[in-house]
Amino acid sequence: MADIARLTEVIEPEAAALGLDLVRVKMMPSEAGDGGEALQVMAEDPATGQLVIDQCASLSRRISDRFDALEEEGTVLIEGHYHLEVSSPGIDRPLTRVKDFAAWAGHEAKIAMAKGWDGQRSLRGELKGISGEDVTIADRKAGEVTVPRDQIHSAQLVLTDALIAATRPLDTSGADEIIELEEEKADD
Repeated sequence: MADIARLTEVIEPEAAALGLDLVRVKMMPSEAGDGGEALQVMAEDPATGQLVIDQCASLSRRISDRFDALEEEGTVLIEGHYHLEVSSPGIDRPLTRVKDFAAWAGHEAKIAMAKGWDGQRSLRGELKGISGEDVTIADRKAGEVTVPRDQIHSAQLVLTDALIAATRPLDTSGADEIIELEEEKADD
């Protein structure tokens, strides 16, 4: 299994060089059905909280080039077959960093606790925020619950109307320059 901390250590400067913040690095089974793995990299432009296709492509190239350079030096970060997926975190984004839990307080979230956690395994409700390393959520069933961030297996926002309203739109510059062409109809 690939060392996520080491992968993050290599990928983060590549994202930073493009002015991007790294949101998550994760290895997961490939959806291609080839038995390989996928290296999923989520990043965002701090100005928009999103990533457009050109930014995804630029980051993907930088990561690939860095991995190739390391392999030429004899350092293999991921054994076996894998493919790289670079994306925006999306509107129902994962919450991975301290600043995510702070920035998205007031929105609905779902949290899955680590297996060793002594208590309710799944929490869902309004994210109240973070204090130090403790995350507080107003769970629908258990009420207000505070959990240590290092005991959270995964956390993400839930798509709601309030979240949609609060999410900044992608850059729409140039949209007014789009020219629509009428489709030519084939004569019968």
